Amino acid sequence: MDCALCGAETIEFSVVNKRAYHHCSNCKGISLHPLYFLSSDLERKRYETHNNDVTDSGYQNFVSPIVNAILGEYHKNDKGLDFGSGSGPVITEMLREKGYSIDTYDPFFDPNSSVLQTTYDYIACCEVMEHFYHPYKEFKLLYLLLNNNGSLYCKTNLYDESFEFDSWWYKNDPTHVFFYTKETLVWIKNHFQFKEVIISKKLIIFRK
Repeated sequence: MDCALCGAETIEFSVVNKRAYHHCSNCKGISLHPLYFLSSDLERKRYETHNNDVTDSGYQNFVSPIVNAILGEYHKNDKGLDFGSGSGPVITEMLREKGYSIDTYDPFFDPNSSVLQTTYDYIACCEVMEHFYHPYKEFKLLYLLLNNNGSLYCKTNLYDESFEFDSWWYKNDPTHVFFYTKETLVWIKNHFQFKEVIISKKLIIFRK
C-alpha cells in the first residue's frame, strides 16, 4: 500500500478492532487501509451525530484558537474560507459576527464548488484533515486556494511516538483515516513549498 500523502510505500503498523493502519517511513504519516473506509452514506450519518451547535460555548471555545488567530492577523476586508465547515459552521458564524467576509465549503453539508474557483487570504480547516481520503490532493487544492502570503489554519490531533497508538482515542472515530506527526507537517510544508509551518498544541499554521 502506497502512502496517500507522499506516495511512498508503507508498512503495516497496527491492527486495532480489525482495522489495519499503515505507517509511512518517508512522511511519517499513519493511514487507515482503504478497505476500512466508510461508505459515503455511513460517513454522512456519522457526521450528522455530531452536536455542532454554533451557539454552544464549548464548541466556540474549541475552535477559538483558529478564530483568534484570524482576528489577530487579518482584517474584515480580507477574504476567507471555512474548508470542511460541517453542519454547524461555527468558525464562519463567529467571524461573520465580527464583520468578516468568509465563505463555506463542505462536501456533505455545503458542496458549493463555486467557492473553490477563487482564492483566499486565509483558510480555516478545523478537525478536517484527519478525514482526508486523499490528503495529497486536498493539500494541493488548499495551497492553490491561498493567495500569496496567505495562511492556512488547521486543527487536528497529532500522533507522537511517545504514546501508544493502539490505545490512542483519536483513531477510534471511524471517519478518521489519516494521522499526522510533526514530521508529516514538515513534509507538507516542504513539498508544497509553503514558506513555513508553525506547530503548537492547539493550532497548526501553514504560511504561503
